[in-house]
Amino acid sequence: MPKIPDQTGRRIVVTGANSGTGKETATRLAAAGASVVLAVRTLSKGEDAASGIRAAHPAADVEVRELDLADLASVRRFADGIAQDDRPLDVLVNNAGVMAPPERFETVDGFELQFGTNFLGPFALTNLLLPQLLRTDAARTRPARVATMSSLAAVFGSIRFADLQWERGYNGWRAYGQSKLADLLLALHLHRLTVERDWPLVSTAAHPGYTRTNLQSAGRSLGRSKPVRSSDRALPFTQDVEHGSEPLLYAAVGPDAVGGAYYGPAGFAGLTGPTTTASVPRSARSADLARSLWAVAEDLTGTTPPA
Repeated sequence: MPKIPDQTGRRIVVTGANSGTGKETATRLAAAGASVVLAVRTLSKGEDAASGIRAAHPAADVEVRELDLADLASVRRFADGIAQDDRPLDVLVNNAGVMAPPERFETVDGFELQFGTNFLGPFALTNLLLPQLLRTDAARTRPARVATMSSLAAVFGSIRFADLQWERGYNGWRAYGQSKLADLLLALHLHRLTVERDWPLVSTAAHPGYTRTNLQSAGRSLGRSKPVRSSDRALPFTQDVEHGSEPLLYAAVGPDAVGGAYYGPAGFAGLTGPTTTASVPRSARSADLARSLWAVAEDLTGTTPPA
């Protein structure tokens, strides 16, 4: 695995850090010296993950905090807690998500589960944490950063402004594609804001190719009496979580990562391989589309970036 630059003295929030790419990202950042906040929906699972990180790296500085991205009140509580710590935040890693439930579920706030969890929750969290990310600190030697996880599914996604919440004709995979396209648009529009407003902030995006995690089975298991077992290990062109986390790690702390860039695996069809700069899909290239989605998300979440 490529070596991560020293992160001593830096504070990093990783969402969905109890499993999969989130746990791997948090583990490797903590091993590099970062103070890592594991933002998780279930505290017991977060504590198990933190114990595993400390067992592997006894000097690791990790803490667990509750964050349910499907509940905007939880997002606000989490952001308030980070603000009350009175410490600058160096990196936000928007990693958590849910994939393709077999039927339509809603968040606490009444949004379609994937659009709410994968996009609106991270959107609100990003806006609410921007004051800490933009906070001036004499010890900060590099700009703060927001790294947002998208997916190859964004290629096939479209933003259905007439029915963002999939109240008609729900399709789990199409709804997932919309949510991950929205994540990519979030990252790209945030980059444009950093340029327009001259913010000391870098906004990047990443996708993991086809990485074997519990994401593939967890979403499909929602609403079922028995969990769906994943058969991904038998498929060609898949990779383990250690390799699949590389693009997100590079987007989060890579010294040469640049704002507005999209990172993913370099292999066949972007499914596996070492990290490279990925091509932004045609579906995400419209600045007007990103601006329109951002405005709608502000209305739905009641959050805006700092003036």
